[in-house]
Amino acid sequence: MRKLPALAVSALAALAAFPDATYGANHREAPITAFDHKADITDIYAFRSYGGDTNKVTMILCVDPLLDPGNGPNWFPFDPDILYEIKIDNNNDAEEDIVFQFRFQTEQRLPGLFQVYAGVPGGANSPANSPPPVPPGTPIVPNRIVSFADAGLGQRQSYTVTMIRDGSRTRISPGSPLYAVPVNVGPRTMDYEALFQAGIYSLANGIRVFAGTTDDAFWIDLGGAFDTLNTSIPPVLSASQDAANQNFASDTVSGYAVNSIAIEVPISMLTRTGKIERANSPAATIGVWATTSRQRITVRRSPFPAQDAGSFLQVQRMGNPLINELLVGTGYKDRFSMDQPKRDSQFANFFLDPSLARVVNALTNGAVAIPPPPRTDLLPVVTYAPPIAAPGTPPGPVADLLRLNTGVPPTPFAKANRLGLLGSDPAGFPNGRRVFDDVTDVALRVVAGGVLAGPPFSTSPVNSRLGDGVNVNDAPYRPDFPYLASSPSGRTRRHIDPGEAGCTAGAGAPCAP
Repeated sequence: MRKLPALAVSALAALAAFPDATYGANHREAPITAFDHKADITDIYAFRSYGGDTNKVTMILCVDPLLDPGNGPNWFPFDPDILYEIKIDNNNDAEEDIVFQFRFQTEQRLPGLFQVYAGVPGGANSPANSPPPVPPGTPIVPNRIVSFADAGLGQRQSYTVTMIRDGSRTRISPGSPLYAVPVNVGPRTMDYEALFQAGIYSLANGIRVFAGTTDDAFWIDLGGAFDTLNTSIPPVLSASQDAANQNFASDTVSGYAVNSIAIEVPISMLTRTGKIERANSPAATIGVWATTSRQRITVRRSPFPAQDAGSFLQVQRMGNPLINELLVGTGYKDRFSMDQPKRDSQFANFFLDPSLARVVNALTNGAVAIPPPPRTDLLPVVTYAPPIAAPGTPPGPVADLLRLNTGVPPTPFAKANRLGLLGSDPAGFPNGRRVFDDVTDVALRVVAGGVLAGPPFSTSPVNSRLGDGVNVNDAPYRPDFPYLASSPSGRTRRHIDPGEAGCTAGAGAPCAP
């Protein structure tokens, strides 16, 4: 074992017996979504855009976790029966003031083919010895898919975008279709990158949107976490490991895809004043969360398609990438998923005296010290409070919202720190959340380590260096909207094995076999 401070060494053995720490983002974190993967929100991101026009906010909703891009023949369409929503509170009451709604429609354009996507360069026709009734020269396989109009795109999805503000609904998508980018089946079948670029749409009022199957932007040693924190490396990082933009453990999410919806909106459309506020303004900070909902009644009509009717009921919600999985008890997770942020006072005991922190404190025999309840150091995560919101901002009720101070300028990607606020990067988590923020390590340090309480927690060699050893994503992010990495290829996807550090966002070994 590398040399660590005595306090860190004493903590390691106890941390190895850590109980059921599901401290990742929302990948099947609640019983209800374990049975409804399509409605499972894996992540919600909200950050001031750092590519292109920096006077905008990018929000990304990801659903349907752990998709293997080689898993045909139907792959992973968005569910047309689900209402996907991104909600914004801009007056500190934990109720939505602005809502962006996304609805999908599906076409089956190759109903007689055994898989929904097919293509080869130049296409393929029946040969001379083709038996009747198919004559030689009959088109059999379409040309390689390079656009949304190509015949090989047998399953084609389009979507609409609607904005609701002050009860008024405005469809902001154009009359022409917005198409969702399919999974990256493989290089013979499609030019995924061409489809990805074509799937970025510029709408009126400076809004841009994207929907499609992408790389899962999240990363974590999920196997080690669920094996009672039996991580590949000691869960107290050394100073050099903590500073490195590389992985020291396997990224369980590597090689998997997720369905992503991204929207970029001018800041002036989101604040209650209708303008870009300075960081020290009480009007600068907004709260963002996402929901998935299904209609109240579903009638099964086998062998005919099911019919839905009635009002929409919420299946899941997500604000911060740690609340439901890290703090809320298992017996309350479904209720939390289906309830509204403005009623989160019923969960306040979970937020302000988290059992996770007490378990860590007990199992380490006090080596990981924790602040006394009520955990006021966690208030910036569940209210409008400094260091995210400006002093003097109305705190509002306790509520799980991803709070973003829109007045904080974005940090250029090359200078950004994966630890966000904990790494002296004011534009990162928990001030909003960027795709490259290491929320696993930040969550461990904030909730279990209590580092937001300040010294001695923030300076402890244990509390301030808790981590899983996975510091970066396996695939490189884009420098501009929608920022997400491309879906792994179904032909060559690579899931990193335990004990293998593997590919790191283009800087390490490639993921391809």
